[in-house]
Amino acid sequence: MLSTKLQDAINKQINAEMWSAYLYLSMAQQFENKGLKGIANWFKIQFKEEQAHAEIFMNYLNSRGNRVFLQAIEEVPTEWNTPIDAYKATLEHERLVTSLINELYALADAEHDYATRGMLNWFVSEQVEEEETAQELIDRLKLIGDNGVGLYMLDQELAARTYTVPAPLAGKAE
Repeated sequence: MLSTKLQDAINKQINAEMWSAYLYLSMAQQFENKGLKGIANWFKIQFKEEQAHAEIFMNYLNSRGNRVFLQAIEEVPTEWNTPIDAYKATLEHERLVTSLINELYALADAEHDYATRGMLNWFVSEQVEEEETAQELIDRLKLIGDNGVGLYMLDQELAARTYTVPAPLAGKAE
């Protein structure tokens, strides 16, 4: 069983992951409305990934004999001027999530909770990937600039992206 302090911190992280999901769903809806279905698809997949991250944390708390306490999800932004603005917001948000994961890891380390540290290792690696992907899309959009054909091509590429169940959930019944 985890300490109350660690249980509360993971419950807070569950809420952060669900807020992230809601943020990406909001972004998806805006770009769907603007006719950028590929960019909308990218954000819909991010929405699913963030829900999966919350589920991993919930499964972990339950497996350790702790409780999940779901909290209200605060309102998220609903407008971004351009795709690059949305991806810049994504990168900034993922950097915040990285700091939250690092704080959880530090707490687990301070409590000598090696099982929790082990579980968090996957999230540490995942955050590197999340930040790298957002930065890559920002860089590509900077290269595209105002080129409509370039944006169309990127949108088509992102439309082909599919959701992959994260490794910690793969093979588990949904």
